[in-house]
Amino acid sequence: MKNVAALWDVILSDGIHKVEFEHGTTSGKRVVYVDGKEVIRREWMFPLVGKETFCVGVAKTKATIRIVSGKGCGFNYTLEIDGKSFRKFVENRSKTTNTWVLHLDDKDFRIVLEKNTMDVWCNGKIIETAGEFVDDGTETHFSVGDHSCYIKAVSSGKKREGIIHTLIVDNREIPELTQ
Repeated sequence: MKNVAALWDVILSDGIHKVEFEHGTTSGKRVVYVDGKEVIRREWMFPLVGKETFCVGVAKTKATIRIVSGKGCGFNYTLEIDGKSFRKFVENRSKTTNTWVLHLDDKDFRIVLEKNTMDVWCNGKIIETAGEFVDDGTETHFSVGDHSCYIKAVSSGKKREGIIHTLIVDNREIPELTQ
């Protein structure tokens, strides 16, 4: 039976990963689970504070759980992803990716655009795309099953907003998922 001390949902391009941390404060045990799979187990870890580093997702994104003394006999647990605090990582991710969720042919699809690389992910896998310049911006074409899709990138005309990315599937605009 798990005695989970901390839990995080880490959203990456390949999907949402559940990170669980067990901390036996009397036994010194530390166990890290990613998506239900045990990735670290340490018995008799004294001192009780410190850190555990592991990887998350297909891209093997570096994650670190920091264990620090809290008030009284308690402990505080923080998660860092790619060297950033979890909160900073989530804020940065919302600026560097766009995510859409759609239902086609009785299946759910999660499409993610990584703006810095222009990689497109579908249900946890990078998919093949073809870029094309058009009059008002660019279009990144790909297929999901038998459906024709593209991500249209156009300038917002405002420096603070930057480029606006829109997913079009079978000539229909799909609303973006807000994280």
